Amino acid sequence: MEPVQKTSAITASHDNVGGGDKSGTIKSIVREIVELVGVTLVLLVLIRLCIGEARYIPSASMEPTLQINDRLIVEKISKNLGQPIQRGDILVFYPPPIEMGGQDLKNDPLTLLGRWTGLPFLPNEAAFIKRVIGLPGDHIRIQAGTGVFVNGQLIDESTYIKEIPAYDLNVMGDIGGRNTLGEFIRPYANRPNDPIIVPGGHLFMMGDNRNNSEDSHVWGFLDQKRVIGRAWVLIWRRLNAPVYPPILNE
Repeated sequence: MEPVQKTSAITASHDNVGGGDKSGTIKSIVREIVELVGVTLVLLVLIRLCIGEARYIPSASMEPTLQINDRLIVEKISKNLGQPIQRGDILVFYPPPIEMGGQDLKNDPLTLLGRWTGLPFLPNEAAFIKRVIGLPGDHIRIQAGTGVFVNGQLIDESTYIKEIPAYDLNVMGDIGGRNTLGEFIRPYANRPNDPIIVPGGHLFMMGDNRNNSEDSHVWGFLDQKRVIGRAWVLIWRRLNAPVYPPILNE
């Protein structure tokens, strides 16, 4: 009887080991998936925070330089290394709260994760893209039909703007217009006669499509802390088919 008992014990032991192996395999697969997802998220966050991220152009405010649905890389290395922003740089940034109806960037976990990863199923805040026209200390003035003056000098923008501004901007009280929500804003109504001088740590931003752009002439100066990065390179642009005379299709 002893051999039988030993055989039964061995069999039972073998069955237990088999069940343990199956459970261990499942746990191992789950652990590997969790580790893979975790490592991927960490790498994604590091790349977006330190190196760059992809963005697309949703509006015509930067035409003709950038077209609707253009895809580009926003470079962040120079910002993280402290490279000074230059006049003419094209920057991607979070607009001032006044442009978004008073709402500022949120800090709840899901929104932060969306900001850090860019995953489409997470909340993502609106970002603008404009060109730097005024640096800290610059005196800005715009004359309708003539152009933009910086420190009294008319700057040549013929190589990148769509058309010359059709509005005047002489003093702080002239800054204003309709924001993203359609609200009429006047950010400097309490100092209407002051000259337009860019304060320290801020920028004066304008879209290349001057007469179709919600930019600093509407919402005022941009805090440099809201800058995401520099527009670096286009990665994709849709090629539209040529338009031929209708008679050729008859």
